[in-house]
Amino acid sequence: MEIKFYCPRWGAEHLPWEGFLTRVKAAGYAGVEWFPFAEKTDYWQVLLLIEKFGLEFSIVMTVVDEPVDFKDYVQALENQLLSLCAIKSGITSTQFITAQTGREFYSVEQVEICLEICKKVSRKTGISIYQETHRNKWAYAAYKVLPFLQKHDDLLLTLDISHWFCVSESYLYDQQDAVNQAILHARHIHARVGHTEGPQVWDPAMDEYKQALDEHLKVWDRWIQQRLSSKASSSTITPEFGPPPYMVTGNRTGNIFDEQWRMNCWIKNLLQDRYKEL
Repeated sequence: MEIKFYCPRWGAEHLPWEGFLTRVKAAGYAGVEWFPFAEKTDYWQVLLLIEKFGLEFSIVMTVVDEPVDFKDYVQALENQLLSLCAIKSGITSTQFITAQTGREFYSVEQVEICLEICKKVSRKTGISIYQETHRNKWAYAAYKVLPFLQKHDDLLLTLDISHWFCVSESYLYDQQDAVNQAILHARHIHARVGHTEGPQVWDPAMDEYKQALDEHLKVWDRWIQQRLSSKASSSTITPEFGPPPYMVTGNRTGNIFDEQWRMNCWIKNLLQDRYKEL
């Protein structure tokens, strides 16, 4: 099975695209993860550059200018998903969309409506839409997501287990049914290391975060084994250490972007080496 690593554009929006992609390609990434609405840019020119470097891309999204009224939110969700699906050329289109959908206080009925909108757009465009497990969104906690996974066999996830560890203030030893179901439904991984008191450790290579790293590796290993068992030909992972405020900046001696880049490359290299025999 081929494992493809996507580099997050998050935190690098200040860099010109050509220079950024030059760095991405040289670091051995297969593609980039991009939220087009996060920066003012010519999407067509970005697609041409992605093609030039022989890279892939996926889109991550949340509803921008989020309406308070639920009906307005649902309409904005559909419209923005359709707009993102339309960012393509004759050669290049997004591999999938990771959607940070809804809010943590939405009712079951409201979540179902949001999920149906995502399915509707996916059917119309042919682009898979994965629900990200993310704080502040409907999929913020393991216990919240489990009933939906049990109900919907076709509900696909981008699994970022760091959020669930943080929300629960635990490594979910007592919620393994939810973790196991999430692994079965996951099609993409956000490989950021969080801990029981926050979504991102200071540095995943530090000894004091060994337990946190090990707990994430247990989940990622199980996901990789599940992908192998399902005969998947490829799997995608985004090392997703973020910029401030995800990154605590106090007492760092290096450039903040370089620090983010270093940690993401560290995770990528760790996982490449860990799974190289697959």
